[in-house]
Amino acid sequence: MKAIISFYQSSIGKKWIVALTGLVLVGFVTGHMIGNLQIFLGPEALNKYAAFLQGLGELLWVIRGVMLACLGIHIITTVLLWIQNNAATPQKYAVNNPQAATIAAKTMIVSGLIVASFVVFHLLHFTTLSLHPEWKLWEDPEGRHDVFSLVIVGFRDPYTTGFYLLGLFLLCLHLSHGIQSFIQTLGVRTRKIAEPISFASPYIAGLIFLGYASIPMASILHLINPLPH
Repeated sequence: MKAIISFYQSSIGKKWIVALTGLVLVGFVTGHMIGNLQIFLGPEALNKYAAFLQGLGELLWVIRGVMLACLGIHIITTVLLWIQNNAATPQKYAVNNPQAATIAAKTMIVSGLIVASFVVFHLLHFTTLSLHPEWKLWEDPEGRHDVFSLVIVGFRDPYTTGFYLLGLFLLCLHLSHGIQSFIQTLGVRTRKIAEPISFASPYIAGLIFLGYASIPMASILHLINPLPH
């Protein structure tokens, strides 16, 4: 136990925890995007997918709990690492080269807190439906929960879409910077591996941004429309 505590208290230990929880979150974000993009296949595809997830029952909440735990640990450890590094040296978190001090790295803490607020809002809006409890009663012709329509109607609000796009943009900035930081944490030094991944990281983040952003933009532009209720 002492060894684990010592490892966590060290800068290297914190970097590994940030990297590993970040990797889990990247996997979730990618899978979640792929599932959500089924909205462009129509209500049958998305509502069937949503019904499958709900059919997982308690397992679904276990998965959500693990993701939220990873997010919380990731944020807390990042803040602690930032404080620890600032107290020891002016060098910022996960940036060994001044030229690599991107906007994402410089604003990691503030933008991270905004992303955390965005995640909470997103869960209240589309997962627990706490902001619109009447959506819980929406069903498609097959008697399934009409997730297709509630997503579209939810994004018809310009303020919701604006905040969503802001949170998504900051999330993808984190993702781009996080991939490069993960390489440094693993100690990858060879140019054959490090440089291509570092070069690709903003493009990977950009594709994820476009994938997620396409849904609210298609909704607010009426390119996709809800079922009548």
